[in-house]
Formats: sequence, C-alpha cells, structure tokens
Amino acid sequence: MRTETTVDAPAAASKAEAALSPTRNVLIVGVGGQGVIMISKVMALISQRHGFEVKQSEVHGMAKRGGIVFSHVRFGSKVWSPTIAKGDADVLIALEWAEGLRWLDYLKPETGVFISDTRKIVPPFACRNRQFGAESTYAKETPREILARVSNGYALDATGMAETLGNTRAANTILLGMLSTTLDYGEEEWLSVIEMFVPKGTEVINRQAFLDGRAWVERARHDPAFGLADAEAYEPPVLKPGELEVSLDIEAAWCKGCDICVKVCPERCLKLDDKNIATLKDPAACTGCRVCEWLCPDFAIRVTRTPMPQAAE
Repeated sequence: MRTETTVDAPAAASKAEAALSPTRNVLIVGVGGQGVIMISKVMALISQRHGFEVKQSEVHGMAKRGGIVFSHVRFGSKVWSPTIAKGDADVLIALEWAEGLRWLDYLKPETGVFISDTRKIVPPFACRNRQFGAESTYAKETPREILARVSNGYALDATGMAETLGNTRAANTILLGMLSTTLDYGEEEWLSVIEMFVPKGTEVINRQAFLDGRAWVERARHDPAFGLADAEAYEPPVLKPGELEVSLDIEAAWCKGCDICVKVCPERCLKLDDKNIATLKDPAACTGCRVCEWLCPDFAIRVTRTPMPQAAE
C-alpha cells in the first residue's frame, strides 16, 4: 500500500533552510534568578521548530539565586558539540554586567553581537567592607568602553525598563526581544514560544517586554547616539553609610522556613520566629547587601534601598 505525507510549504521551507544552515552559537550568561535558562529554552524550541538540530549545555545547579549561571545554545544543520569555544559565539547575551565582561572573549571578534543589561549585581564579598557604598572590586569598565571593543553591541538598563512595566523579572524578555532582531524568525512566532515558558499571569507584561526590546534595537540602529546614551543612563549612586535608608519586606505566606537567609546574612540580623518564618531581628544592622533576597528560593524577601532626602539632592 502506498502512502503519502503532505508537508506544508512553510515547514518544507524551514527544513530546506536548516539543511543548508551553518551552526550558530548563542551564549547566555548571568546570575541565578535572572532567567538565563528561560532564554535558552525559548531559543532551543524556536530553532527546533525551524528544523535545526539543537544542542544545549548549561550550568546552574547550586547557583540557585545569585550564583553564576550560563547556557550554551547551538543550532544548525548538524551540531556535534553542545559547548561554544572561545571566540565562536555569534551572540553573547548578558543579564548581568560583570558576567557579560567575563565572557566577552567567547564572542566572535569580527561579527559577534553583544547584548547586555547594564544593571550591576555587586555581591558584598566584592567590597572592602559590607557597608553600602564601600570601595568595590567589581568590574570598572563602562558601557562606552565595552561597546567600543565589540563589532556590534547593545547595552541598556533592561531591569529599569522592566520595572516600569511592573515586573523587574521581565528584563530577560526585553533582552530576548533584542536577540530576536539578529535572527530571521517571525515576531509572533517568538511571542507564542515565550508564552509557553513565562509564569502564568505574566503573559501580557512579557509580551510588551519583548516588543520593547525589539523596538529599542531598531531605534539604536538608526540612532547610535541614543543607544550609547541609554547604555550610560543607569549608574547606581555611590552613597556613604547614613545616606541610605534600607527596608526589608518578608512575605510570610511564601517563606518555607528553609533558614538559608539566616545562615547567609553577613550581619546575622535575621532569625526564624516561633512560626518558623524569617524575620528581621536587628534592623539597624542590615546594610541592604541583598544576599538574602538573591538566595531566597521562594522569592519571599525583597530589599529596598532608598537614598535619604539630603543624599538625593
């Protein structure tokens, strides 16, 4: 018995494209809790839908929130290795500024595209002391200096943009929107895949975040001065002790009493109460280092650092 399989024209075109395509390499880097793995999963699925062979390699594990996370995504007609060699990344996406600089030598020197959030996550152990505003060993390179070293680069305050949308965690989707401008996949196709991986109830915000990222790149391509100005727009204030008001909010309903925040707090100013819920036992000792916020596996802690009125003037 003879059977025939009908393949629609777009699918056939995608398979033909995949058969002729060289391997492309996308490296995504950041710290735990920023959404590195979400970007890599979206990249892998949309590439598979176009008929490409995809290999993915990632390191996260004990990083949880705040530790180093990176993911290699490689796709093409035939992919032999899941990891990207130094100097072979077509695109480097950094969700944290210092991590982007640390992996910069993986970018193709002549054609690679660098995309980075300019927000800095400075761990307290990078400072000479734990007071906010202390001298830091964090990377000193500015966006202007880094963009001058790459053939094609974009840097912006993606976290700040996401905050205006109502969810700072959508910063990774803004960067994903920027990435989409470097690949020949349709806008709606990207959005349909993204919707599969974002938390329920955040679809609208993430859709807008993706579109904002695409629009930002289009504007920067037509007006390089805009792109550079926006890259340098965010620089955290350097404040001295006494110039900063720190508040720590704990969502009791989310806290599971795991004790992580209590153990990692450098100032030992947290404890578990009689209901096994984390509480701030010594507000005066809290320096706002945010280690508890980054490492809380249940997102139950939020640290807010506000310049005092006299410091903001």
